Amino acid sequence: MTRHSRNNTAGTVYSYHEKKKDHAASGYGSKYVRFGKDSVKEFDCCCLTLQPCKNPVITPDGYLYDKEAILNYILHQKKEIARKLKEYEKQQHKWEAEAAELKKAEEEANIKQFSISQVPSTRKDEKSTDAKQGSRLEKNGSISNMKDGRNKNLPSFWVPCLTPDAAPTKLVKPDERVRCPMSGKPLKLKDLIDIKFTPIKDGDSKTSLIAKQARFVCAVTNDVLNNSVQCAVLRQSGAVVTMECIEKLVKLDMVDPICGAKLTDKDIIPLQRGASGFSGAGVNLEAKKEGPALQA
Repeated sequence: MTRHSRNNTAGTVYSYHEKKKDHAASGYGSKYVRFGKDSVKEFDCCCLTLQPCKNPVITPDGYLYDKEAILNYILHQKKEIARKLKEYEKQQHKWEAEAAELKKAEEEANIKQFSISQVPSTRKDEKSTDAKQGSRLEKNGSISNMKDGRNKNLPSFWVPCLTPDAAPTKLVKPDERVRCPMSGKPLKLKDLIDIKFTPIKDGDSKTSLIAKQARFVCAVTNDVLNNSVQCAVLRQSGAVVTMECIEKLVKLDMVDPICGAKLTDKDIIPLQRGASGFSGAGVNLEAKKEGPALQA
């Protein structure tokens, strides 16, 4: 690295700092930003409110929600689905009525055309002679494009009679299932599992639990839980333990150490967690904004 590389303008080396500065000034090239700790939610925070859960529940996919927040979300989604379904049915009835009217008008036109075709030949001959005379007059008459029905073929799109109609947006039948806001999979109220965090016992009764950095511990090993520690929930007891405890203790006999119930692989639910800005685990820690690039 050259001397005073950040402010060097006469050096032969195009430093990384100068490259980033030029990219920011010109707007070319992709930009990357690494999230800090404040940008990622804590492992015990609700995925909707982003606040520590008062009554935590978890989905089968491991996403944590506050019970009140997820219940309000499910009720709101059910109301929205009912509203969209009502609008869809209303539009379908309207289109069915319009299709029935068009079919009726087409049948009336066919009947009228059939009745005209049954007219005696004398009237047909008169009509044919009138048509021939009309064509002769058209050839020898005015060249106006507003006569003899030619006003319907005008190329002027700004004429009110030729202005296209704005058809209403076609509604798609809404999905009648409530889906998880994080995973997008169908979610039912009976799928939510109540869990229990074990508070830390540090003897500090003055500081509130929310204000503490270390709030909870593993229910079996008493290891402190945070974003850098991978956790899991035992379905039978709802206890939160570390994955290290799962691998070394629970999977030996597949028995819940809290309530003594038998466990299967589906009863061990990994807890989806955030991550700090110093560990590449949990969520994506880098934001990318793509910009135009110069190519030689």
